[in-house]
Amino acid sequence: MQMTRRNILTCFGLGMAPGWLARAATGGKKTMVVVFLRGAMDGLNVVAPFGDKAYAGHRPNIRVPAPLDLDGFFGLNPALSIFKPLWDIKNFAIIHATGSPDITRSHFDAQDYMESGTPGRKGTRDGWLNRVLTVDKATSPIRAVALGANLPRALRGPQAAVAVNSISSFKVRDDAQGDFMSMYANSKDSVLKSTSQETFEAVKLIESINKQSYSPAAGSLSYPGSKFGQSMQQIARLIKAGAGMEVAFTDITGWDTHINQTPQLNNLLGDLGVGLAAFHEDMGSRMQDIVVVTMSEFGRTARENGNRGTDHGHANCMFVLGGGVKGGQVHGQWPGLAPEQLYENRDLAITTDFRDVLGELTAKHLGNKDLATVFPGYTPKFRGIL
Repeated sequence: MQMTRRNILTCFGLGMAPGWLARAATGGKKTMVVVFLRGAMDGLNVVAPFGDKAYAGHRPNIRVPAPLDLDGFFGLNPALSIFKPLWDIKNFAIIHATGSPDITRSHFDAQDYMESGTPGRKGTRDGWLNRVLTVDKATSPIRAVALGANLPRALRGPQAAVAVNSISSFKVRDDAQGDFMSMYANSKDSVLKSTSQETFEAVKLIESINKQSYSPAAGSLSYPGSKFGQSMQQIARLIKAGAGMEVAFTDITGWDTHINQTPQLNNLLGDLGVGLAAFHEDMGSRMQDIVVVTMSEFGRTARENGNRGTDHGHANCMFVLGGGVKGGQVHGQWPGLAPEQLYENRDLAITTDFRDVLGELTAKHLGNKDLATVFPGYTPKFRGIL
């Protein structure tokens, strides 16, 4: 059974629809889904620049021998062959040689800088994705959702956001709910009181959604049974419920491929590819109102190491998937892999700041044009992705 206006109103015990529900009910709600690939994905073997003469020489043992030709210069790793139809219908775009301008090769620092949206600045308290959310009292209690046990750095901040390990387990026991609500309602701490109210509203709404049966669209791919696959299915379920979700966040770990890279990378790409392709098919026409973007903290070295792997690098590639995307293109300026073109004589150089990609999606898709607030100290340059 589909989520209805009556279901949600009954869930909240309201006599009239809140503002966010009235807007969601009209349809056309825009959503951005962010997928963080933690560990530093090797973009050079995911979207291989086989047309660059230096590529094969840098990677005699681990280069992609027969990538799926995209444009005569770049080729897609065959482990992502499921993306090729999306490329052909122009719903899938690639931005190559992109990343953070900060020079760190620390996973922890690089992820922190990317999620804060302020490379090189450790003092930023909130995350870029939280700042994307405009100040609006008439918003859904699940306008921002992270799939996982903890709220990621990108979603921390003053705007309400919730972390959901699974929809079915996101609840407060019936015998304890009244006591908790009473305790927090009487709290003299205004921040705690407000946060607890937002959390209980989110719990009620997600419990209501959980009571409705859900099946992916008929004929669509099955979601993988992995953590990522199930996270994407739950994001799909929340979007289909029409409950006002604006941003969603999930991640995949394990991309730090120092040793024996090829089988590890292929397994990860298989999970990523099937998970996103299943989501695309499940969403159907709703993809016109959805963009999915992938990001990773940095890339990997141009040259393979002595263990048939790669080490921490600099530039990488990002994916953008959605109905409004100018797909079937590799966006960005290619810097080259010749020795004199490499960053610090070892890495692919950055020609597109990751904030350019995220800024364009924020402004053009979600409609938040206050990018000076979203990315303080930086002015994103639009790359024609949308």
